[in-house]
Amino acid sequence: MKVTGIICEYNPLHLGHIAHIVKTGQAAPGEPADDSAVICVMSGNYVQRGDFALFSKHARAKSAVSCGADLVIELPVTYVLQSAEGFARAGVYLLEKLGICDYLSFGSESGDAELLNEAAKLIASGKATRLTKEWLGKGISYAAARQKAADIIMGSKADVFLSPNNVLGIEYIKAINEIKSKLKPVTIKRTGGEHDSETGYSASSLRKVFLGGSIPADRMHPFAAGICIDEMLCGRGPVSILNAELAILSRLRMRNDYSKIAGISEGLEKRFEKHAGAEATIEEILRQIKTKRYTMSRLRRILLCAAIGIKTEDTQALPQYIRVLAMNEKGKKLLSKARKKARLPIITKPASVYSLNETAIRHFELEAKATDLYVLAYQYDTEKRGGQEWRTSPVVI
Repeated sequence: MKVTGIICEYNPLHLGHIAHIVKTGQAAPGEPADDSAVICVMSGNYVQRGDFALFSKHARAKSAVSCGADLVIELPVTYVLQSAEGFARAGVYLLEKLGICDYLSFGSESGDAELLNEAAKLIASGKATRLTKEWLGKGISYAAARQKAADIIMGSKADVFLSPNNVLGIEYIKAINEIKSKLKPVTIKRTGGEHDSETGYSASSLRKVFLGGSIPADRMHPFAAGICIDEMLCGRGPVSILNAELAILSRLRMRNDYSKIAGISEGLEKRFEKHAGAEATIEEILRQIKTKRYTMSRLRRILLCAAIGIKTEDTQALPQYIRVLAMNEKGKKLLSKARKKARLPIITKPASVYSLNETAIRHFELEAKATDLYVLAYQYDTEKRGGQEWRTSPVVI
């Protein structure tokens, strides 16, 4: 059996995602679809753009397994709230350490694995690093600085960095090379709408519909839509960072020192210290801190790291464990196989984390704190109880 991994967020799962899962299950060369399996590494209750996930991680993992994935493991919040590079590296590392994956499948605007591989090698070169630093010194954002470095090195081919899924794909390939993973990258050309567009299969357009009080059922599998509806009926979504705004503001006002918070650099802590405890809304905090050097998504990630308590030192180590969120019958067999081959502990019972090392315990406790904050965004008080991270078991379908 050929096993392929996908690093994802499914916020929420839509028909475009399902098409990718189906094609991924067929992506193993020479293998019939029924002799292949798909494992997803999925972000938990937060997403890399610096927001709450629309629905909880277990609901989204259940949707994924209901619609074609076999096993879903968690990308911890410590790595989700990082740059694309940190997000990608942690996801690749988890799939590698699981010990049973052969391929990594990802969508890209180009659909050209050779071009993405070339870009990954060139952008990781010493020349690219030097040029990026030079442009950063001129006060522009990291993404803009890297684009200028790519323009110099790659010429017209540097346009590959202008599309977000291409960029993530390049980061996946970079991570594979850096950690010397045996995973083989496979890219599938994206169709059905641009990333973060308001049309087609983009998750952004679906989030807008959900948060507006409707259900985009025509762009979702009935199973996935049904799970979302069940969550809504229980008052557990849809949510965004703004649903827990008062809780977040309260935490920020109790924090005086931002110098050790993950994502902080170049004196940015001074701007947070000045505005995070003074403004009346999250939007106003971000507006006051924003400059052309920092993207809004980076500032949102820092704000959430401050609210949760994620420090720079927490992001230095790579993942310490593999947390299972959901599985089907084939997923159970994959998990059984992984337990014999994995090079990280596999967690299905939360309390078992206390048998692991100090860093693993710290990461899981941060996850629990993050979930305690996340559930305050729910509609019904009965769903806002603390400690849910310690009481929730994997979904089995």
